[in-house]
Amino acid sequence: MQVHLVDGTYELFRAYYGAPKRQNPDGEEVGATRGFLRSLWSLLQDEEVTHVGVAFDHVVESFRNDLFDGYKTGDGIEPELLAQFPLVEAAAAALGVVVWPMVEFEADDAIATAAHKFARSKRVEQVVICTPDKDLAQMVVDDRIVTWDRMRDKRLDAAGVEEKFGVPPSSIPDYLALVGDSADGIPGIPRWGAKSTATVLAHYGAIASIPDDAESWQVKVRGAKTLADNLAAQREDAMLYRELATLRRDVPLTEKLGDLKWKGADVDALGELCERLDDERFYARVSG
Repeated sequence: MQVHLVDGTYELFRAYYGAPKRQNPDGEEVGATRGFLRSLWSLLQDEEVTHVGVAFDHVVESFRNDLFDGYKTGDGIEPELLAQFPLVEAAAAALGVVVWPMVEFEADDAIATAAHKFARSKRVEQVVICTPDKDLAQMVVDDRIVTWDRMRDKRLDAAGVEEKFGVPPSSIPDYLALVGDSADGIPGIPRWGAKSTATVLAHYGAIASIPDDAESWQVKVRGAKTLADNLAAQREDAMLYRELATLRRDVPLTEKLGDLKWKGADVDALGELCERLDDERFYARVSG
């Protein structure tokens, strides 16, 4: 069997910016939630999709904000999008899937924990992480754990991650720490671009193994002295950025594999939700 782990926060953002806006009779913006419902329902119609979990950032902040003041917050998120966070969690639950709403941790941490947990089961042939988020590329293991960009229908196994980023999955946190990740508020180290970072990490594997002195480097990189000097001056920062980029695998998820088996929508809950969403057509499609 396969286990599908869905990045619910990503799906909500994608629906908000990709689906038509829609207000219910009370004037509440619900278009993204309606779009999310259709996207998740489409996934559940695939006969290979039998065990599903969806993770959400119940709040945008997490323990990482205590580690670094510049880490991402909810500032700048459209109020109409932010208001749909609890609504979309209810939508996923109404469709009958396991929902992990994260507060102290992030949705990515829940997915990382679940992937690590369920990939160890002999009953699971593959864990499919449904997201194009580069952070989760660090969780890829051979063809056992893969990521799947549903919109582009592109899957990445370990070889695919290395082809895309120039480093193996295990080096993704180091890669993001050096290059930076604007989506998460990680600034990176000056002058460390994607190409130079991939070249250096492909050899050394981790920031901790990169010598301070460029003369000691066993790889040739343009501007090596500047890169080495910048890293030496900000090595403590780089290690903090690596910690920020490293997904946790110890989120207290209590569900067992059998709990993720999809048994169909909660028709009553879905009916109430669709009434709020002014979306009787979707309810009729699922309940009929």
